[in-house]
Amino acid sequence: MDWYHSLNQPPLSPPDWLFAPVWSILYILMFVSLIILLKNGNIKEKAAPLTLFGSQLIFNLLWTPTFFVNKNISGALIISILLVIAVYQTIRSFYTYSKSAAMLLIPYLLWTMFALYLNFGIWKLN
Repeated sequence: MDWYHSLNQPPLSPPDWLFAPVWSILYILMFVSLIILLKNGNIKEKAAPLTLFGSQLIFNLLWTPTFFVNKNISGALIISILLVIAVYQTIRSFYTYSKSAAMLLIPYLLWTMFALYLNFGIWKLN
């Protein structure tokens, strides 16, 4: 974390303690959303939303090691962009099967957009 704290931060950068509770809530919302999707109808016909959900989850999981372990701000920025796109597409796809499942992902989209802003700011300032 010394490396991270040595970086110039963009305006509106939240305190470190905020990230764990926010991500915990978002992961719970994602899980509930997925459960709702899986309970509504035939799973076989939901290949597209499940694939999109999996892709956004992969981008989500790739971001932390790319940014913090590899210290690759540019690579993390690309992943952040792909993550926002994948989350948006996941919401659109979930909406076809369950409006509530889609709506539960809106906070996740907003937070990933904010994270993209932070990542872009760090990239620009450093």
